[in-house]
Amino acid sequence: MSNRSGRLPGRQATAYARPVMVTREEILVLGLTAGVLGSLVGGLMLGVGLGLAVQGAHIGWLLVLPAAPVSGGIGYLLARRLARRL
Repeated sequence: MSNRSGRLPGRQATAYARPVMVTREEILVLGLTAGVLGSLVGGLMLGVGLGLAVQGAHIGWLLVLPAAPVSGGIGYLLARRLARRL
């Protein structure tokens, strides 16, 4: 006889069917992807922002100042995505 949840009595629901571990390959790909994407996005923001700031447009500083945190944030988001997948 089953209860309201549809599970058989006496069976415990487990979070995972099998233990999952992060492999070296996934960590390596995560590091390379975060490095490449972070440097591309941060470098682009820095280059465009400094170009605008040198020409006298103060709006360029809005791109220069958050360039490093944004590039680091990309790596953080990629790591969270990998952790969520596990």
